[in-house]
Amino acid sequence: MKTIGLIGGTTWLSTIDYYRIINQLVNERLGGMHAAKLILHSVDYGEIVPLTKAGKWDEIAQIIGDAARKAEQAGASCILLCANTMHVIASEIQAQIAIPVIHIADVSAAAIRAQQVKHVLLLGTRYTMNAAFYPELLGKNGIKLTIPDAADQEYINNSIYEEMGRGLFLPETKAGYLSIIDKYTAQGIDGVIMGCTEIPLLLSADDSHLPLFDTTRIHATAAVDYVLNS
Repeated sequence: MKTIGLIGGTTWLSTIDYYRIINQLVNERLGGMHAAKLILHSVDYGEIVPLTKAGKWDEIAQIIGDAARKAEQAGASCILLCANTMHVIASEIQAQIAIPVIHIADVSAAAIRAQQVKHVLLLGTRYTMNAAFYPELLGKNGIKLTIPDAADQEYINNSIYEEMGRGLFLPETKAGYLSIIDKYTAQGIDGVIMGCTEIPLLLSADDSHLPLFDTTRIHATAAVDYVLNS
C-alpha cells in the first residue's frame, strides 16, 4: 500500500473526516486490522484565512507548497489538499512536487458524470464559486454548471467562514442551504456539488431530493483508489 499525504487544517473539522473516511475505506477493502498509511501536515487556518481574503495566493502557495514538499520527502505517494478553496493554487502546488496532486474537482466531475447528472449547482466559498477550476473540469465532462447569484454567494461564504469554520452547524443554516437548492432546482439543476469540505458536515444525502455530491468523500475515495490500485 502506498502512502497518502494530506494537507489539512483548512479546516481541521473536515480534515478529521478525511482521516476517518480514508481509514474506513482501506479497512473495508483490506479487512482485518488494516488502516491507511497517511502523512498529515495540518496548517494553521488562522494564518490562511486573512491571506485568502486579501487575495495573497502566492503566500498561500508558499505555505501549502512547503507542506506538500515535506509530505513528499516523508514518503507520500500522492497529495490531497483537504479543501476545495485551496485548489485555486493546485497547479502551483503540483509544480513544486513530483508526486500527483489528486484534484478535487477532477474526481468530483468524474463522480457526477458516473451518475449521469447533467446540470449541477456549486456551493462553496466565494473563492471556489468564482474560480476557474470547476467550470473547466466540469465542462470537459459535459456537465453544465450554475453558480449562485451574488446574494446567495454572500450568504454561503459567510456561513462557511463565520459558522462552519468555527464548528457551528446550525439548523437555520441548513434550512437556508436547502432553500437555495430549491431555488435553483426551478432553474433546471439536477445535482448539487457540496464544494466546501465543511458543507457535508451540515447537509447529508437525506436532506435533499437532488443528489448531493460530497467532495470530501469523493476526494478521499479517489486517494484510496490510487494507493491501493497504482
